[in-house]
Amino acid sequence: MKKRYILAGIGGIAGATIAYKLAKRPQNIDWERKTAGLPFADKSRFVEVDGVKIHYQEFGDANAPPVLMIHGYSASTFTWNNAAPKLANKGFRVLVVDLIGFGFSEKPFWHDYTIDGQARMISRLMNRLGIGQATIVGSSYGGAVAAILALDYPERISKLVLVSAVSNDGIKNSPLTTLATTPFVGGVLAPLLVSSKTYIKIRLRNSLNATNYYLIDDNRLDSIMRPLVSADSHNALIATLKNWHANRIERDAHQINAPTLLIWGENDKIVPLRNGEKLHNEIEDSRLVIFKNCGHVPHEEFTDDFVNLVTDFAE
Repeated sequence: MKKRYILAGIGGIAGATIAYKLAKRPQNIDWERKTAGLPFADKSRFVEVDGVKIHYQEFGDANAPPVLMIHGYSASTFTWNNAAPKLANKGFRVLVVDLIGFGFSEKPFWHDYTIDGQARMISRLMNRLGIGQATIVGSSYGGAVAAILALDYPERISKLVLVSAVSNDGIKNSPLTTLATTPFVGGVLAPLLVSSKTYIKIRLRNSLNATNYYLIDDNRLDSIMRPLVSADSHNALIATLKNWHANRIERDAHQINAPTLLIWGENDKIVPLRNGEKLHNEIEDSRLVIFKNCGHVPHEEFTDDFVNLVTDFAE
C-alpha cells in the first residue's frame, strides 16, 4: 500500500512538472524579431507566400546564378551556416530557406504540412523573389521537398542536389514517430524532447559519424533549439510527421529529368546509403558521391568538400 502511494506521488509530481512546462511555453512568437540572435542575422529576409511569412537568408551577388538550399526535418537555415557563405564566395547567389513550420518561418496551425505543400511553397517563393530557375539543394526531409519540386515543377530546376534525401516513408516505422503522432501523446512528447539538451545531443550523435562528434557544442545546441521553443513549433513538428508521404519519390524517381547530384555519407544511420543507391539507379542523369567517415549531414561534417563538389556541379 505504501509503495502504491509513493508511486502515485511520483506520478503526480511528474504530471505537474509536465503540465507546468506545457503551460509555460510560448504559444506564438514574433519570429521576425527572434532572428536578431541568428548567425548572419543581417542576411535574414522575410517574404509573404500565400499569407505566410517565410524566413530566408541570402548570400552573394544578387545577379549571380541562384542556388536555393532546403533544410531537413526539425532543422533550419542554421544547417547551411558554414556552407552557404562559402558557396556564395564561389560565385553564386545563395538562398537558404526555412520551410513553413520550421526555423523562423511562421507556423500556422491550419497549413498544409505535406511534402507536396512545402514544394509548392518553394515554387511560389521563387516567384516572389523573381527566380525562374535555380540549382536546388535539399538535405534529408528537404531533399524530399526538392525531389517533389523536380517532379511537379521541373521548370524550376536547372540542377538538383539531393543530400541524404528522404525518399520513402521508412521513418513511420520508428517507435518514436508512432508515439509522436498518437493523439494527446505527441502533444506532450514533442515539447519535452525538443526542449531537452540531452535529447538533442543524442539526435546529433545519431546524425554524425563518430569521428565528427567534435561538432557538437553549446552554440550548435542553442542554435538548433532556439526555433523549437513554442507551441506552434511543436504543432508543426507533429503535423509534418502525420503528413509524411514520401513513397512517391522512390516510385517516380525515374521521372526526374534534371541533372542530379546525390551526396551521401557512407555511415548515414538516418537515411541509409542504400536509399541513395536506389535513387541513383532510378534517376537517369545522376551521379552518386559517397563521403567516407561521414554520417547524415555531409554539408556540416565535410563543408569544404561539399562546397567544392556543389560548385563543380552547378557551374
